[in-house]
Amino acid sequence: MKKTIQLTINGEPVEAAVSTNQTLVQFLRDDMGLTGTKHGCGLGDCGACTVLMDGKAVNSCLVLAIQADGTDILTIEGLAENGKLHPLQQAFVDKGAIQCGFCTPGMILSAKALLDEKPNPSELEIRTAISGNLCRCTGYQKIVQAVDEAAKVIRGREEA
Repeated sequence: MKKTIQLTINGEPVEAAVSTNQTLVQFLRDDMGLTGTKHGCGLGDCGACTVLMDGKAVNSCLVLAIQADGTDILTIEGLAENGKLHPLQQAFVDKGAIQCGFCTPGMILSAKALLDEKPNPSELEIRTAISGNLCRCTGYQKIVQAVDEAAKVIRGREEA
């Protein structure tokens, strides 16, 4: 059975027919071609599929596409603006917080949700915000440093 949904993805209005049992990660990857959202565990444990739904970090493997009807979705593909990386993306590159890259999109979006809500987070707050995103490569320290660096850059922009 299919249902038509309307939502905004990365700032663009979308109308699509989706199966009632199709997850948001399946819809984003398979129907929309937004493969930056990774399909990891499928159980909501790894965070690889994290996207922002109405500004909140969600595991898109646990959300049905029909539940996204009327929402605003941000994926990693929608984060850069005018060909320029978002400060979080740039900080991940600069600080060496990317290794295999599988966890990176979800990690960055979880961090973005944190910084949108709390522009000057403590190290503990950063670690808590990314605690639902598993990384097997980095050991997390460089990721925490990257989020902290991006927070400083973003705050600097807002103060200027």
